[in-house]
Amino acid sequence: MIPGLRSGPDAISPTAHYTGQVWVRNGLSAPELGTWQGRLLVDALRPTMALSRALGGPSLEGLLIARHRIIDAELERSVEAGEVGQVIEAACGMSARGWRFSARWGGRLAYVEADLPAMARRKREALARLGPRPAGHRVAGLDVRRDSGPGSLAALAAELDPAVGTAIVTEGLLTYLGDADVLALWRRIAAVLRRFEAGLYLSDLRLAGTGADPVEGIFNLALSGFVRGRVHSHFRDEEDAARRLVDAGFDRARLHDGGTHPAAGGGDPGAVLIRVVEARLR
Repeated sequence: MIPGLRSGPDAISPTAHYTGQVWVRNGLSAPELGTWQGRLLVDALRPTMALSRALGGPSLEGLLIARHRIIDAELERSVEAGEVGQVIEAACGMSARGWRFSARWGGRLAYVEADLPAMARRKREALARLGPRPAGHRVAGLDVRRDSGPGSLAALAAELDPAVGTAIVTEGLLTYLGDADVLALWRRIAAVLRRFEAGLYLSDLRLAGTGADPVEGIFNLALSGFVRGRVHSHFRDEEDAARRLVDAGFDRARLHDGGTHPAAGGGDPGAVLIRVVEARLR
């Protein structure tokens, strides 16, 4: 284990450090949102990712950049269209999305970044180093596993304006969850979004039908070791996932293919492994 990456319920996930540094390296974040642990992890994984690329396989960095840019593009489209005026980014980690979107839209957009207490505390400290931010941008504690009560998604959403279209974003979260937990989370999110004038849910998703290639299998094993646990993929195909979203309570759903979405940028096979969920209410 890299020194400074503790285990236990209050530890910061190594993926939070790594993804934060990847976004900094690729111009999607500010240096203040990177960490020294993230820099060490990027360096530690570089040989493995270079080998995967040399064999024609994906890189973790390519996967992360593709999913981040696609979610950005779909959220941006809904904000510009006036469909969304409030955002909850659950399990936000060191994402700079809230900082970037708040800087761009200011008072037009209320943006709540939310994560477990240790991560939320670290995020507030990092954002403070960036200077003042719009009043509508804040960080809150959240445990997405809770159905109700303090720290739940329902309690956090109750603080927002029900007359304003609202988006919930979960990036990188579903890979930690099995199918049953994903479906429970989707039901929870759909029920919360039902309170608002309009609801949008955006998330990355890895389908169970991907990863059959031997190089991708090696990549998945490396990724599982990196996150200290199993990396989950879900459901049979896009149609199956969309149907499960509707069954969970959304009015309609579609999946964007990371391999063909224009925002992904192309060039890394990691993008092909990603789908981005777009599920709507009303």
